Amino acid sequence: MSCSACRFRINFLIVCCTLFLSAFACDAAGTLPKKTITIVISPSAHERVKYGAQKLEQQLKADGYAVSIKSVINSHNENIIVGLLKDALIKSLYASGHIRLTKAPGKEGFAINTSSNNIIIAGADNSGAMYGCLELADELKANHKLPVKISLVDQPEMVLRGACIGVQKPELLPGRGTYEYPYTPENFPWFYDKALWLRYLDSMAQNRMNSLYLWSGHPFASLVKVKDYPYALEVDEATYQKNVDMYNFLTREADKRGIWVLQGFYNIIVSKPFADHNHLKTQDRNRHIVPIIADYTRKSIAAFVQKYPNVGLMLTLGEAMEGVGQDDIDWFTKTIIPGVKDGLKALGRTDEPPIVLRSHDTDAPEDMKYAMPLYKNLYTMTKYTGEALTTYTPHGPWAQLHQTLSKLGTVQIENVHILANLEPFRYGSADFIQKCVLAMHNVYHSNGLHIYPESSYWDWPYTADNTSPRLLEMDRDWIWYKEWARYSWNCHRDRKDEVKYWSQQLAEMYGCSAEQGKNILDAYEQSGEIAPKILRRFGITDGNRQTMTLGMLMSQLVDPEKYGLFTLLYNSEGPEGEMLSEYAAKEWKHEPHIGETPVQVVNEIIEEGHNSVEAIDEAEKGVTANTAEFKRIKNDMYCYNAMANSYAHKVNAALLVLRYKYSNDVSDLEKALPELQTSLDYYQKLVDLTKYSYLYANSMQTKQRKIPVGGNDGKNKTWIELLPYYQRELKNFKKNIDSLKSPQAAAKQAEKIQLVDVPVALTADTYKLTAGGKAYTDSAGIIKNIAPEMIGLKGVKMIKAKQETDGTTLTFTNAKPVKVLVGYFASKASQYLQEPQLENDASANDYGQADIKIANAIQIEDLPPVNVHTYTFKAGTNTLSLGKGACLILGFVEDNARIPVYDAGLSNEGNIRDLRWLFN
Repeated sequence: MSCSACRFRINFLIVCCTLFLSAFACDAAGTLPKKTITIVISPSAHERVKYGAQKLEQQLKADGYAVSIKSVINSHNENIIVGLLKDALIKSLYASGHIRLTKAPGKEGFAINTSSNNIIIAGADNSGAMYGCLELADELKANHKLPVKISLVDQPEMVLRGACIGVQKPELLPGRGTYEYPYTPENFPWFYDKALWLRYLDSMAQNRMNSLYLWSGHPFASLVKVKDYPYALEVDEATYQKNVDMYNFLTREADKRGIWVLQGFYNIIVSKPFADHNHLKTQDRNRHIVPIIADYTRKSIAAFVQKYPNVGLMLTLGEAMEGVGQDDIDWFTKTIIPGVKDGLKALGRTDEPPIVLRSHDTDAPEDMKYAMPLYKNLYTMTKYTGEALTTYTPHGPWAQLHQTLSKLGTVQIENVHILANLEPFRYGSADFIQKCVLAMHNVYHSNGLHIYPESSYWDWPYTADNTSPRLLEMDRDWIWYKEWARYSWNCHRDRKDEVKYWSQQLAEMYGCSAEQGKNILDAYEQSGEIAPKILRRFGITDGNRQTMTLGMLMSQLVDPEKYGLFTLLYNSEGPEGEMLSEYAAKEWKHEPHIGETPVQVVNEIIEEGHNSVEAIDEAEKGVTANTAEFKRIKNDMYCYNAMANSYAHKVNAALLVLRYKYSNDVSDLEKALPELQTSLDYYQKLVDLTKYSYLYANSMQTKQRKIPVGGNDGKNKTWIELLPYYQRELKNFKKNIDSLKSPQAAAKQAEKIQLVDVPVALTADTYKLTAGGKAYTDSAGIIKNIAPEMIGLKGVKMIKAKQETDGTTLTFTNAKPVKVLVGYFASKASQYLQEPQLENDASANDYGQADIKIANAIQIEDLPPVNVHTYTFKAGTNTLSLGKGACLILGFVEDNARIPVYDAGLSNEGNIRDLRWLFN
């Protein structure tokens, strides 16, 4: 080779190296030439289309494209044209590109197609065009390049896909009742944080959600002024102006993202200044409709519609007014709907904002029968499985209600409510959630979704995690929202594809391989079965009066009826199966079992707890991103495992105790002891796992919390606070087993308690509680037996027929605090007053009346057995106000009188054996 040739090759290599290094340096500096893309939208494009184009622009820039948004096509580079199917430009491009859609997208749908060097996004409407932009941005984010060829048509399956925020607090405000929280910076500083709202609304749009529900008791007195009732405003002028500004900002920004805001309110609640001015209570479940309250509410709604015409309304007819009856219908059709129409008339508008009627504590089908001729834009909403997440196989009477509402011709919305059995632990089972949404369609026949925050609803925007700074719930529970939203858009996705999708999502979040992402998904899906199974097979209620993750007392497992068992939990909100008592009875009688059994669930949750821990440990090896949050997920999996085992062994103990009910063999109780000890050992592990990681288990920290123990004054909300209760029940159980084995046990008599009358002044007639007495002036029912503690008390004679039509009101004066003993007939028949039930009535424990004190306390000829509850009143002149239905007023005793809690066993059907004493 010649020297000149050598020099040429050397120079050539130098040039190549120089070019390579130059390119490398440019790339490192981020200055490589980028592909140019023009996003084309109409100059008059809707705000939603602009929003979608901006989000697409952001993702393009993140992936290295040079992007501009213009109103005309750029012939020198690639274009993404965004518009509506009806636009002339879109039609022209479809024609020139020979694009023919096999199926036109419906409401909120879109089509994405390639034509030459262009991508065309065509929406059925403005929301559809926005969603098309977001879909292409997701495709770009996953693959880091635009598709060379795409032909996609998509639209949502559910009409409404929404989430809610409670403008609520964990505790009651001084001097106020449940749900009574004025909108002020002191109560809700986050409400005034515009940046927070934008983040939340962006996440909703990204998840293709189109409705935001704000829950409040009586929001109107914080958001509007009512001309005829200027004194009703609950906030000062400066706060009122802030509220108006924030509400307008929120609704405007929500609309830009295709999100309809709906304001929730409870009925009947009025503002405190209005109530004080008119010498009324802010809420009284047993109060009939009062003209001035109806006028104030109608005018408040009219003022709200005038000021915020693009906001819908969601109303609860029950809870703060008596459950089912003509009052509900009248209030809906003569106060609420006319108020909305008054507001529209004042604006000169004929379009109707949506009104969503919750079926909670009202006869919604009957309400709708009278409302539908008056107003067209109506929806209904029902809790999916109560205030918990229990199953994807709902059935029974609860399913029938959903089906009835779905047949009305309006849209039925499924409310995934409170999640009392999940909080505070993380939940992310894509499999369980997809099956739930399928059940919403296939079983309930519904077509709308409303979801609560996965945890900490009452403490939003924060979570219960003990971190500094505190975690935002929208960030921590991102997967909860994303899963529900994904399946409300399309629940018919292939399961294998979904496993791959979620594995990749989790891999990206935690910087690990897709295989390790699947391990995280496995952990979520294994743990995701545990809480639903525990509650639906062993729980007291689906309501938020039970904090399931804090455990249950043995007496609650063996005798749930005495704690206000909510029967829908067992006959509707899970697969067909058996309660503990049913299983024990069948075992004793050697009868075949039906459906899901307690023993089956015990075995399954132990295995699922083990599997979730094993999967999360395997995933940990590859995690490189968001490590602090991953460690919190890992801790939650360990919590699920400890909780599953604690419940499982306690259930095993309970089954042995229930066997003793039939065998009377103390050895059955002795066999239960090691199971109860093992349960306590696992609970200690749960205490250790949570004492530094969580601030609380339950975010509602009021006296409405009853299971496993009362939550008055924010107490008993952590596992370490509950530990002494479980230690004590084990100690008492051992002691009581020993007493049964001792020779003196049979002769030992229970401590005798005799309740004594307290003098009160009242005008009603009284009678002495004795066998042979009569409780009613208009009924022949003769008292046959009375719990011995109550013999001799002075009951109040009632008129049964009047109770059934008008309810019970009794005014009395007492010199010292008293308890009023009220007898409820143990029957669901409409002629009887129903026992206080926190699932439907937030005021059901305002006087300490929620729990049964003496069950089956009185036996009356031809009437159901009677359960005694107590109402506490301070000294002074008081009024006991009860709803419609027959009941008994059985006497007045001192407030500090010790009333035994037990089952007296007096029933026309025979005596009932009470086992709760074993743990006392």
